[in-house]
Amino acid sequence: MPRSLLHAVLRWRMKHGLTLVFCFAVAFGARSIAQSQTQGGPSSQPPFESSSDGLPDAPQPQSQATAQAVAPEPITMRGTPVRILKDQSAIWTSPVRVRDKDLVVLVPLALASTLAVTTDHQVMSSSKLIDTSLNNQALTASNGLLGGFVVAPVAIYGIGYLHHDDHATETGILAGEAMVDSLVVDEVLKAVTMRERPTLDGAKGKFFQSSVGLDSSFPSTHSIIAWSSATVIAHEYGGPLTQIAAYGLATGVSLTRVLARQHFPSDVVVGGAVGWLVGRYIFRKHSKYFNPEG
Repeated sequence: MPRSLLHAVLRWRMKHGLTLVFCFAVAFGARSIAQSQTQGGPSSQPPFESSSDGLPDAPQPQSQATAQAVAPEPITMRGTPVRILKDQSAIWTSPVRVRDKDLVVLVPLALASTLAVTTDHQVMSSSKLIDTSLNNQALTASNGLLGGFVVAPVAIYGIGYLHHDDHATETGILAGEAMVDSLVVDEVLKAVTMRERPTLDGAKGKFFQSSVGLDSSFPSTHSIIAWSSATVIAHEYGGPLTQIAAYGLATGVSLTRVLARQHFPSDVVVGGAVGWLVGRYIFRKHSKYFNPEG
């Protein structure tokens, strides 16, 4: 891509990135509100109980005890601290529960991370990336986009709260929890890896350097937060446009962190992967809109 065009793209992202993310947050809330009004309220039909012809199935008879046993946990702000503590326990013990079907996701992620590590020095040593103007614009763009991903759950929750839309409030709460959970993982990994930033020591990216302290380059905090938030939103509102917007903007965060020379490619690949895995887990574990058979 010509440098002039790349600069123009970055300027556009810097100027409009936060606005775009906020807009798609508002759009999600508006969409769910419209659906609840059309269906007579957010709780008028239980999720994922429709027949093959698209019509709702009749409620299945069950005892009160059974109904209480299978009822999903209500997602409220009050329950957030307990859920985060339980999720942290599940996240850190997840390697012992890996199943064969999980390898379909984990193996490609591991291969992509390995490939990125082997090319880190070559990519970050490129003269095309050693450009102060480009780096500064990319840094501003990445911060603006990240701000949008932090604002989006708050905006979605606010819309849901004002319009009594359970789907929107759940989305806002779970996206926020995913960011907190992923941030905890990020800080632990940084403390362990202690990797130098690309701007140090000729972009060699050496690990386990005590001089780095907690300012480790591995993984990318921006990427892990953006991808965890984006993943919950993309799963809660699973339409193609929502997924393209959420994952596209998260990719923009990761890309601009490399262009800003704040992170190596492997930092953002691993950060994005961890954020995606955490967001996916949070949605599948807690959302009443998760369909195990879907």
